[in-house]
Amino acid sequence: MMTGERITDAMKHQAHLDAERAAALTGVTVREMSGTEEEAQVIDLLALIWGRTADNPVVPKEIMRVLGKTGNYIAGAFLDGELVGAALGLHSSPERSTLHSHITGVVPGLVGKAVGYGIKLHQRAWALDRGIEAIEWTYDPLVSRNASFNFNKLGAVPVEYLENFYGLMADTINAGDLSDRLLVRWHLLDENVSRLAGGDRSGSAVAEGFAVAIPDDIERLRVTDPERAREWRGTIREQLTSHLNNGARIVGFQRGTGYILQHASTEGELD
Repeated sequence: MMTGERITDAMKHQAHLDAERAAALTGVTVREMSGTEEEAQVIDLLALIWGRTADNPVVPKEIMRVLGKTGNYIAGAFLDGELVGAALGLHSSPERSTLHSHITGVVPGLVGKAVGYGIKLHQRAWALDRGIEAIEWTYDPLVSRNASFNFNKLGAVPVEYLENFYGLMADTINAGDLSDRLLVRWHLLDENVSRLAGGDRSGSAVAEGFAVAIPDDIERLRVTDPERAREWRGTIREQLTSHLNNGARIVGFQRGTGYILQHASTEGELD
């Protein structure tokens, strides 16, 4: 089957309707950003969000220019004409039919206000228009709100635990910590993904299995008790990698409980 052959015009149309609805609920407008001036706005916003300096941007302008010129995903979210969120995605190898969403950020005052959700649904519609069937990205497995967002609101599924993926990072969010990440994959044609994108959460069920707990607010803990936050990094790395290496898989996430896993031997009983 050729790449994108399963994606129908009806799917594309519905994806755009879903994206428009999500943006309207937050009052933002999400659109592609193009040209050096708008790319510079994205660079500046991402630097602000991640606490980077002008000489140490999240994305160098030369790389941003190449990504824009070669048709990758660069988008901005606007509220009352002001850029308040942005995202950058890169095409994967052709045979994988995947977009890698490298970074998505929202200004601190609007975190948790569903602006990021509007951006992700815009990204989904953009990808389907281009015959792309999946989007992958990484996130810090210790950040509970991101885990819940990825699993419960978007329907993404875990692929791989990546130890210190970026190495040491020089920004105010990640400085002083190891950059462990969980790679997730968003199957855009999956029925559950489409249902969630349409705003239907009635069919969402709590996954059964055993839990690996994480702190509910690691970001606050990094400020109030940095040593304890670093201990959590080692604990979660050890527990998740041990279970995954022994054949378990992550099947869900619950705030206040943590990651829900199933052993390979019990998947048939619990699915």
